[in-house]
Amino acid sequence: QVQLVESGGGLVQAGGSLRLSCEASALTFNTNAMGWFRQAPGKEREFVAAITWRGDSTIYADSVKGRFTISRDNAKNTVYLQMNSLKPEDAGVYYCAQGWSSMLGRSIPEYKYWGQGTQVTVSS
Repeated sequence: QVQLVESGGGLVQAGGSLRLSCEASALTFNTNAMGWFRQAPGKEREFVAAITWRGDSTIYADSVKGRFTISRDNAKNTVYLQMNSLKPEDAGVYYCAQGWSSMLGRSIPEYKYWGQGTQVTVSS
């Protein structure tokens, strides 16, 4: 069964850091791209970052570039999102997703499977 499980969310002060993890079942974790999205209350889900299977190419939303880093450990079937210098506007539910292919994408339809999300709260 396809399964993506996020963890690592929580409450942090502005300027702080969090590391999110997304663990996938063995059948889920293949050569497709993986991405992170987030959704704040009352807003649409938006792209944050994505990474290829080999980890040799990444893309980021402009709003997080230079502060967030996406990485993956294929031996552990896990994708990470290191978030530094957090701002109140980074708050929301963060979702891990697996792409339909190995191509990096920024839009929701380009992703096939989704996790349940993990809450990130940033206090000012």
